[in-house]
Amino acid sequence: MSLNCNEINLSLSELDLEGSFIQDIVQPGFDTLALYTYKSSTAKTVLICTAQKSTRINETRRKIPKNEKPLRFMEFLKSRIRGAKIVSCRQLGLERIIKLELTHGDESYIMYIRLWSNAGNIILCDSNKKILDSMFRRPGKDEVTGGIYEEPDFENDELSQNKNTGNSKQKTFPVRDFEELRAEYEASPNSTYKKFEELSFNEKLDLFYSEHAETLSREALLEKAEKWFNEHHTKLLSALSKLEEKKKQFELAPQKKHYGDLIMSFASEMRKDSNFIECVDYETKETVRIKVDPKKSAHENAQFYYESYKKEVSGFEQLEQDIQLTKDKIARLEKEYEAMKTESNPVRIEQMLRKDSKPKQQEKKTHPGLDYTVDGWYILVGRDANENDELLRRHVRGSDMWFHTRDCPGGYVFVKYRAGKTIPLDIMLYAGNLAVYYSKARKAGKADLYYTQVKYLRRAKNGPKGLVLPTQEKNLNIVLDQKILAKLDALRQEQEGL
Repeated sequence: MSLNCNEINLSLSELDLEGSFIQDIVQPGFDTLALYTYKSSTAKTVLICTAQKSTRINETRRKIPKNEKPLRFMEFLKSRIRGAKIVSCRQLGLERIIKLELTHGDESYIMYIRLWSNAGNIILCDSNKKILDSMFRRPGKDEVTGGIYEEPDFENDELSQNKNTGNSKQKTFPVRDFEELRAEYEASPNSTYKKFEELSFNEKLDLFYSEHAETLSREALLEKAEKWFNEHHTKLLSALSKLEEKKKQFELAPQKKHYGDLIMSFASEMRKDSNFIECVDYETKETVRIKVDPKKSAHENAQFYYESYKKEVSGFEQLEQDIQLTKDKIARLEKEYEAMKTESNPVRIEQMLRKDSKPKQQEKKTHPGLDYTVDGWYILVGRDANENDELLRRHVRGSDMWFHTRDCPGGYVFVKYRAGKTIPLDIMLYAGNLAVYYSKARKAGKADLYYTQVKYLRRAKNGPKGLVLPTQEKNLNIVLDQKILAKLDALRQEQEGL
């Protein structure tokens, strides 16, 4: 439930923002903004919410967590009004629009805070009401940079005309007393500090909206969290079930090899007009029927079963790794959900649910290629000549270790230097596996590597892009280890939050 016009006036009177300075600005979500103000040795955190059915402005004592990535509007406000003084603060008539007049050095600004339930917005203008930017850019309402903000004509508003009568506005829009919160509050530890009737209107607002509002309320957010958890948990359990079912099929792989042996042993029993061969299994002494292709020879049919056996045996190990990865994802999901359920701050729960709506592939990376953090060691991987060259030029230093396949094109792998630490063997094996995997030697499954510190690399004169000549190099022979690759893949997914 959003604040009505009288509740906004009462909240503003308690906030007493005129003469305050805006020390900092935090935007924890797309529709929420917090102003950290200071006046007469008193600091206040003013929370402004423009979410549907929960538009409000009130002081909060709750910690406002920062968003994972700074949001556009917050960064803009910081560049313009951080450190600004609030010269005046008032509601325009009964329109649920707050007008803040600000000064910052020689600059003057006007901030309009519109607390309409279905069209809430925060708009910053210059002294001539020219829009500089807004929380929500709405071209249809001309709420975009360069537009002119038109204040509503509240002088002709019927309720505004009756605002001094003490009748219409008080009866139509009464100030809530939140008496329904009394029992809940008195049962909480906070009741030992202040009685319910001693709470300010802002304190009651903060209590109500943190527990009962439809948006940014703990109860509502936990319902969303449960729905989010059930949806993802069900998908992962379904995927795990399919993998385990496939594993059961793969466990029958030895039987296929045995069928191949039986076909070769009873090749004379094959008939060109039958899709099966019947024979006595020399292990069980029972008659068995094996499906065959009558157009192929006994050797070709046996070879088919042998190849199926090899594929399933090789895939069995990878399948077990996939099963473990899925179990790890389920465990991480359950851990995240438990963290949401125990989190008391609703703003933080909203952030945990939302995380970042921007797809991972659209994020601007600070470096090319891939990166992994393994047991505190940072590994960078270039996958082509361009990435190799860029990493070498701008992202590694002389003491970092360089890995590359010998006499075989491939990516560069760097292990970042740690002061006073020697790279352990298992980290070298991780780096070596990555070097082989991102090279032409991947199909062979093994390769010789050389490694040395970056300071011992010399660029080849007139050579192709990224080509270097190493000195003081050492040799390393690597056979691709699927367990190591699977662990690296799991680490990467975990680090990216997948």
